[in-house]
Amino acid sequence: MTGSESERRPAGELEAGVLAALWAAGEPQTAAQVRAAISQDLARTTVATLLARLHDKGAIGRRPGTRGFLYFAIEDSNGLTARRMHRALEQGGDDRSLVLARFVEGLSPDDEAELRRILQEDRL
Repeated sequence: MTGSESERRPAGELEAGVLAALWAAGEPQTAAQVRAAISQDLARTTVATLLARLHDKGAIGRRPGTRGFLYFAIEDSNGLTARRMHRALEQGGDDRSLVLARFVEGLSPDDEAELRRILQEDRL
């Protein structure tokens, strides 16, 4: 990659590509298999770094394979989004009530109605 800011990828784009490859595979994959499945032409070390970071974040799991690790998705994209929302709430400061109130203020009327419906149901 050159030093030009216009050529930089959006934050998380590479990780999203790796996660998409794991979700599509539906079974544990080697780093080489993940690299072959993603649309970007990335160096082997870049893919290995992305997999290690996603593992450290708890977004994917891994187990020993014949040579190296086999990587697998722990959650689907909805579960991952929910995990990120929980993490953001935890980092929002001491007043969780205020953070939640501001979140709800930003919801569309349809999303607010859906949230109310979910909260009125029995626990998921």
